[in-house]
Amino acid sequence: MTAVAAPARSRTRWLVLAVLCAAELVVVLDHTVLNVAVPALTTELGAGAAEIQWIINGYAVAQAGLLLAAGAAADRYGRRRMLLAGLVVFGAGSLAAALARTAGQLIAARAGMGVGGALLLTATLAVAIQVFDAEERPRAIGLWAAVSAFGFAGGPPLGGLILGHFWWGAIFLVNVPLIAVCLVAAWFLVPESRNPARGRPDLAGAALATAGITALVYAITAEQPLAAVAGGLLVAGFVAWERRAPEPMLNLGFFRDRRFVGAVTGVVLITFGSAGALFLLSMQLQFAGGHDPLAAGLRMVPFALTVVALNAAGVSARVMKALGLPRAIAAGMTLLAAGLAVVAHVATGGYAGMLAGLLLMGAGCAVANPAIVEAVVSAVPPDEAGAGAGVEGTMTELGTGLGVAFLGTLTQARFAAAAPAAAAAFPAALASPDALDAFAAALRTSELVGALTVFAGGCLTALLVHRSRR
Repeated sequence: MTAVAAPARSRTRWLVLAVLCAAELVVVLDHTVLNVAVPALTTELGAGAAEIQWIINGYAVAQAGLLLAAGAAADRYGRRRMLLAGLVVFGAGSLAAALARTAGQLIAARAGMGVGGALLLTATLAVAIQVFDAEERPRAIGLWAAVSAFGFAGGPPLGGLILGHFWWGAIFLVNVPLIAVCLVAAWFLVPESRNPARGRPDLAGAALATAGITALVYAITAEQPLAAVAGGLLVAGFVAWERRAPEPMLNLGFFRDRRFVGAVTGVVLITFGSAGALFLLSMQLQFAGGHDPLAAGLRMVPFALTVVALNAAGVSARVMKALGLPRAIAAGMTLLAAGLAVVAHVATGGYAGMLAGLLLMGAGCAVANPAIVEAVVSAVPPDEAGAGAGVEGTMTELGTGLGVAFLGTLTQARFAAAAPAAAAAFPAALASPDALDAFAAALRTSELVGALTVFAGGCLTALLVHRSRR
C-alpha cells in the first residue's frame, strides 16, 4: 500500500482537530445518552418495547449502514463538504428529536441523526488524516480516539444529569448549539480536500453496502437470524460487485495488506471487549449493586477519563513511538484484558477493586485504540482517507454490537442455567441472595470471556501488523 504522504503543516491544525473532536463527541454521546431515558419515553410517549428498541438502536443501525458510503462520498465530493453536510443533518435531526411528540416521530428523527452521524464520523477522521503529517498524526489520532471513548462512557451520566433537571427532549436539544458552533468553525477553519481521481459514483456498490451492513447491525442488535442471513448475502453481493465494478466504491486491495487486515481485526475486538464490558458493568452496578443510572454512569467515568488524560498528555503517542505499532497494540490490549479480568473478579466486592480494573482498561484503550487506528490509516493512501475511515467506523459499529449482543446473551444463558426461575422473573428475582449470586457468577463468566477474546485478538492483531512491517 502507498504510504501516507506528509502534508504541509497548517497553523490552525490543532483548532481544526478541536472542531473535529467536538463534532465527534456529540455523535458518540448519542449512542448511549438515551439509555437512561427509557422510563421517561415509556411514560411520556407511550412507547412500547419494540418502539423503545428502535428509538435506542435505530440511530446505530442507520449510522452503521451508511459509514462505507459516507467515506466514499467524502473522498469523491470533498471531506469538508461532507463534514458540513453531516453537521447540518445531525443538527436538524437533533432538533426534530427534541420536538417529537410520538414514538414514530422520535424513531424517524433518530434515523436522521444516524445519517448525519455517519457523515460526521468518516469526515472527522478523514480530515484529521489530511491535516496532520506522519509525525504528529499519532497524537492527533490518539486524541480523536480518546474523545470517542469518553463520549461512549460519558453518555449515561450526562443523560442522567439532564433528566434530573429537564424533560427528555433536552437530551437532544443540547446538541443544537454545539453543532451550530462546530458548523461555523468548520466553515472557516477546515480546508477542503478530495480525491481528484474519483470518477462516476458507484451507486450499486453504495446500495449493496448500505443494505447489507444495515441488515447485519440490525440482526446483531435485535437478534434476528433471518436479517443476518440477508445481510451476509448482501455483503457477499457487494464484494462480488466491487471486484468487477469499473470504479468501485471501496478498494478491496486494502484487504490484501496484512497491516490493514490486522488493524480492522483489532478494531472489532477492542470494541467487542470494551463495549461489551461497559454494558455488563452497567448491569452489574444497577441490578446487582442497586445504583441508579446516574450513579452507575459516574462510577464508569474513570475509564473514559484515563483514556482522555493519557492521550491529552501525549503518553499514548510516546508509547507508540517507543514500542512501535505491533508492541503498542499487544501491550494495550493486554492491559485492557487484565482490566476486564480484574473487574470480573471484584464484581461482588467494593468499588476500590473495580476502580483498579477501570484504570487498567482505560490505560489499555489509551494505548491500543490509537495504535490500531494509526495502523488502519497508515495502510490507506491519503486520497482514500474517507474510505479507510468508513471501514474503521463500520468495524467499530460491528464490534460494539457483537460485544453487547454476545456477552449479554452469554450472561442471560449462564444465569438461566444456574437459576431458571430467577432468570424468568428478572430483575425482580434479584432480591433473593441466591439469585443475586447466580447473576454475579454469570456476569463474571461473560467478563472473563470478553477478557480472553481481547487478549487473543491483541496477539493476533500485533502479529499481523508486525509481519506486514517486516
